Amino acid sequence: MIKKTIFFSKPCSISLKNQQMVVVDKDTGAVRTVPIEDIGIVLVENQQVSFTIPTLVALSNNKATTIFCDGKKMPCSILLPLEGNTIQSEILKKQIEASEPLKKQLWRQVVASKIKNQASMLSLIGGDGDVLKPYYCNVKSGDSDNREGVAAKIYWSRFLGPSFSRNQDDESGINVLLNYGYAILRSAMCRAIVGSGLSLSQGLFHKGKYNAFPLADDLMEPYRPYVDNVVNELISSNETELTTESKVKLLSVLTCDTRIGNHIRPMELALSMTTASLVKCLYGEEKALCLPSL
Repeated sequence: MIKKTIFFSKPCSISLKNQQMVVVDKDTGAVRTVPIEDIGIVLVENQQVSFTIPTLVALSNNKATTIFCDGKKMPCSILLPLEGNTIQSEILKKQIEASEPLKKQLWRQVVASKIKNQASMLSLIGGDGDVLKPYYCNVKSGDSDNREGVAAKIYWSRFLGPSFSRNQDDESGINVLLNYGYAILRSAMCRAIVGSGLSLSQGLFHKGKYNAFPLADDLMEPYRPYVDNVVNELISSNETELTTESKVKLLSVLTCDTRIGNHIRPMELALSMTTASLVKCLYGEEKALCLPSL
């Protein structure tokens, strides 16, 4: 079942009644309800949105992700369930025991998939996607020669022009659109990871004491070009600022058609296929991750 993404951009109060989220508009008094079981992601943008604790608990118990935005209306924190799978502790043990060669091989697959999708993105906009073929065809274990970084420089130059600089700290223009889209993607990937019983803190490649979600940063990489595609559509429509309309379009990436192997699924389900395949790789049941093809 495809879960709903709920976006709160206006002041409202939210409570729980009979396992229904009850939303009351603070300006008009209008009331609407949404079954908790239908909700996958809640994005809270307005600073005057209030929740009852039982509502937040119900969302977590139903494995929904709640994303809170800061005063600049950018995603800044998420609420995730502590338990997402019945054998979570066993899977965590497998993550901790995973050998470095296994993690490096899995990271090689992730990097190759990301670069290949970047190549497809360039082809979609009429560019030369083949320029990246030598990079995704020759990724070494652990990406030891940083094919990802070299390919990224070529990709951004061909995608948005040689004058564009990808900067996650830039709070204006195209960079802020990318930052917002990636933040939504990261949150959705966190939800999929928890749902598969994996630990967000045990990454394949990303690490660091200040990064709480390295595994999400690993597994979201091949999905980034899907966000880039939405941003490209916004640019084509002369929407280069972060507005309510552009945010809604960026949120729609979670429901876009995503191909994994011979299957086409909404991205929300594709993310779960990827995380479930990682569990199988950790158990030695599979050798290849299920990764998307743009």
